[in-house]
Amino acid sequence: MKVLITDDEAQVRKGLLWKLDWEKEGFTVVGEASNGREALRLMEEKEPDIVLTDVRMPIMDGIALVKELASSYPKIRTIILSGYADFEYVRASMHEGVKRYLLKPVDPEELSSALKDIKDELIREKAEEYREERAKKLMEDQLADIREQYLLQLVRDEWAGLSISEEKLMYLGLEAFCNQEVRFLSVEIRGSMSRSDLRALFLPFRMICRELAGERALSFVDASYPHMVHYISRIDDVNKLATDVQRAAKEFLGLESVIGLGKPVRGERALKSGYESSILAWGQSSINIESQLIDDNKRENDPDFPDEAVKVLNAYIEQGNESLLQSFLTNLLERQSSVMDFTLTANRILLHLNLLAGKYDPKRAEVGEEVWKCQISIWELTSYQEVIHQLTELSNRIMRMASKLKTPANGEEVVSQVKAYMDIHYATDMSLATLAGQFHINAAYLSELFKAQVGQNFTDYLISLRMKKAKELLVDTGLKVIDIAHICGFSSSGYFSTVFKKKFGVKPIDYRKGLGTEGGEEK
Repeated sequence: MKVLITDDEAQVRKGLLWKLDWEKEGFTVVGEASNGREALRLMEEKEPDIVLTDVRMPIMDGIALVKELASSYPKIRTIILSGYADFEYVRASMHEGVKRYLLKPVDPEELSSALKDIKDELIREKAEEYREERAKKLMEDQLADIREQYLLQLVRDEWAGLSISEEKLMYLGLEAFCNQEVRFLSVEIRGSMSRSDLRALFLPFRMICRELAGERALSFVDASYPHMVHYISRIDDVNKLATDVQRAAKEFLGLESVIGLGKPVRGERALKSGYESSILAWGQSSINIESQLIDDNKRENDPDFPDEAVKVLNAYIEQGNESLLQSFLTNLLERQSSVMDFTLTANRILLHLNLLAGKYDPKRAEVGEEVWKCQISIWELTSYQEVIHQLTELSNRIMRMASKLKTPANGEEVVSQVKAYMDIHYATDMSLATLAGQFHINAAYLSELFKAQVGQNFTDYLISLRMKKAKELLVDTGLKVIDIAHICGFSSSGYFSTVFKKKFGVKPIDYRKGLGTEGGEEK
């Protein structure tokens, strides 16, 4: 703790220095001042925690100093030193942040006691400030993670069945981006190093991207593209944001970055096409290790890739018909009239296959490398046939994954994939019906499988996941119950408290206090 001594008599200041072993007591005298004005000049330079001051001094007395400190430095603690005759004069200042009044000549034990009391108080305050800052940071991180999951649902084929209220969108900070024109940016880092070394730099790059987003954009990561960070940004901020990201990647990590900039879109239903536009723009980059910015809005040609083509592709994969699938992909790609049209169509197919793979492999553990090989083959474009071959191989792999999940004997595999998805997305709106649709399985059959494999029905398991996270947050953070409710996927704190008490026998606030006959154990 740092102390500043203020008294117009040098002998008094020196005497105070000799009254205590300051360092042993846990204090450092960082400066001396002969009047209030001089003390104020030292405040910025010395940054004391405690000011000891006499009352009667020339130029600026102690009372004026105390008032100025209370106004400009409210966290500073003050101890008044003065004679008995000044007591009434000093008492009027006690509400101005003065913690103690000590009579001259100052008794060493009284001075030590006063300083210790203030030190203990400051330590408690700083601990509380740290706890509040930690809780705030944790809440921001938790909300950012949940916001990412909701964004991913909006930009993928996961919109169907979602019921996201305006209140939820507002709480997550998504409403503004859903109600105005926005553009997506898809950012990949590149460098002259191995892919494993590049992967090691991805986390700091992600943190930099989140910091750069500020209020102008939201950043998120999609497991379909584990080497990239994506943004949804207000339309007026995209160019500056792209420049800032490329500069930061170069300056802090020594990396180049390739950015795909999507076409402008507006509204929740258009977010998917806006996101795909940024991915397609990125896919049109060259394979060179150099910073690039590709704007999909400047692309003039748009090869024919109708929704019907997506339906046919899905149907052949669902049916497990490899020969028809290969013929379809070959015909679709070979009929493109230019290299640009070919690469755009190949990238559209790859984009769709990558998103489709996520339904069968949420963590992309099985197909990540194959997707990357396809992207490399499109960039290198050594031959059309090589690209067609890579896309066909990836399609067949996804086909086998889909077939495996639909095989009755593989009920355990289905449930494992569903649980993996729930573990990631537990805070978002989901139902058994929407999950069944995503995993292409009958809802009633999935319900039966889930209960048999897990020992709980879908709803109970989801609530258990959310309650587990809620208990962690109640113990480890100072977050408000209403914030924990939102973070854990509940629409209201009242409903959250009801469910929590039903499950653990105590209200969330009482669980935090360690109350309840069951000690918060599950009933």
